[in-house]
Amino acid sequence: MHNNSFWQKQARRWPVILLLPLLFLLIFFFYPLGNIFRLSLTAEALGELVIRPSFRSVIWFTVWQAALSTGLTLLLGLPAAYLFARYDFRGKTVLRALTTIPFVMPTVVVAAAFRALLGANGPLNQLLMAGFSLETPPIQLDQTLTIIVLAHVFYNVTVVVRLVGGFWGNLNPRLVEAAQTLGASPRRAFMEITLPLLRPSLISASLLIYLFTFTSFGVVLILGGPSFSTIETEIYRQYITFLRPDVAAALSLLQIVFTFGLMSVYARWQQQTAVSLDFRPQQSTLRKAATVGEKVALSSMVVGLLLFLLTPLLALVWQSLLDRDGQFTLAYYQALPTLRRDSVLFVPPLVALRNSLGYALLTVAVAGVLGLLTATLLIRPLQLGSGQASRWRKWLDPLFMLPLGASAVTLGFGYVVTFRWLRTSPLLVLIAHVLVAFPFVVRTLIPVLQGIKPSLREAAAVLGASPARVWREVDLPIVGRALLVASVFAFTVSMGEFGATSFIVRPNSGYLTIPIAIERFLGQPGALNLGQALAMSTILMLVTAVGFIAIERFRVADIGEF
Repeated sequence: MHNNSFWQKQARRWPVILLLPLLFLLIFFFYPLGNIFRLSLTAEALGELVIRPSFRSVIWFTVWQAALSTGLTLLLGLPAAYLFARYDFRGKTVLRALTTIPFVMPTVVVAAAFRALLGANGPLNQLLMAGFSLETPPIQLDQTLTIIVLAHVFYNVTVVVRLVGGFWGNLNPRLVEAAQTLGASPRRAFMEITLPLLRPSLISASLLIYLFTFTSFGVVLILGGPSFSTIETEIYRQYITFLRPDVAAALSLLQIVFTFGLMSVYARWQQQTAVSLDFRPQQSTLRKAATVGEKVALSSMVVGLLLFLLTPLLALVWQSLLDRDGQFTLAYYQALPTLRRDSVLFVPPLVALRNSLGYALLTVAVAGVLGLLTATLLIRPLQLGSGQASRWRKWLDPLFMLPLGASAVTLGFGYVVTFRWLRTSPLLVLIAHVLVAFPFVVRTLIPVLQGIKPSLREAAAVLGASPARVWREVDLPIVGRALLVASVFAFTVSMGEFGATSFIVRPNSGYLTIPIAIERFLGQPGALNLGQALAMSTILMLVTAVGFIAIERFRVADIGEF
């Protein structure tokens, strides 16, 4: 009887718990998207997308560059996935962690890293010029498709390693061994046994990578320059450069339809391909390299993976410490607290770093509260077990995840056309950061909250604890580490957010963030501008890397959906 009374009190509190996150989504997500929809529904804007060849070229380029990036990522990622799935070797844990670091890097850092590595004065060109007595840099990839695709592969190879490698590692190797016993060659066993079993994870990874590269903004904007434009960068240029909000809205609508459609295909595919397989613990499927050939191949893959993942980031740090003559210097870091007369910024670069830290800390607080309320709401129906509550969960869960499918560029554009009265306020930047970080917080907390036994709460209620005290003394101590991981997620996402902020922050604003400052320095000529961009990128990279290490350190037994 007491137990029922406790859960009835909890059920009555649902509308109160639900109200704040739903209001936040309604005002700061659905309302801006509705404005984009309204602006896009003009015959002139929609007609231009169909009639003008330049827009058709942008859409086609967005589609095929994403396909090319996805294919090359799979090509590089599958050997790495096999490496982690089937072999046990020294340093494997560290290498696995290193493969994830590029994925959590902000886009401006990745762009700056590839500029540092492959630029005219980069270490690769300098080595080739010195080794072959060349007068001009042999590698000239700036503002080419090659450097864009390389950055995309660098970014997303961890998706293949994590999704496909994790799935592959749990497959029973006896299936392949049985096929080989019956006379199948290794190639035939892979094509007819392993590949069909891997197909669900391969398609899931491909859909995610395609979505990430289709909505790529910072990489294309910085590394592609004016020569290449995707739907994302064209939205930015149509609004900022050409002052055509109607055309930008039409492109945003196209982007929204495509991304939500792709997410629906991804979710449906996961549901339809969920079949029972003969899984084994990963430790039982691992083996050490036995033959010389295996050891050579294993060593080659490890070295190649390390070079691909670490060389751009190390080049970034190295180039930030060298002047134009190749001499060691700290001048670029020492210049960060000062505002030069000819600077492209209106505040010292260090102020941009301070602003980013302030936004990130506030994002942690606001997204943490909203995410915790939402996660608490979403797990209650499962624990109460009523049919009505389960139906609530069925539509509430995807509703709160919708911001994950909307690109930050579309979000930023929606804000500037909806909340014009907030354009000069830093509050709009904070709201954008919170909305981008919010789904990560929710998905990090839900698995841990679901793991709390309802009997613990019921026992506390039987002893007279109020629902608030039950949450404070039962739920909170258990979910504490997951909340810390969610907070670090929100912090790092906010520190690196570029797409939405690039719309909201004006050029003469004192509230610009460090990613915006980096992009503006990279867009200007001169060694000092480039040096300061590399110095700020190095600082942002270190902050993000430390955040990622903290996430891995405090994650609750690898529980979490990211």
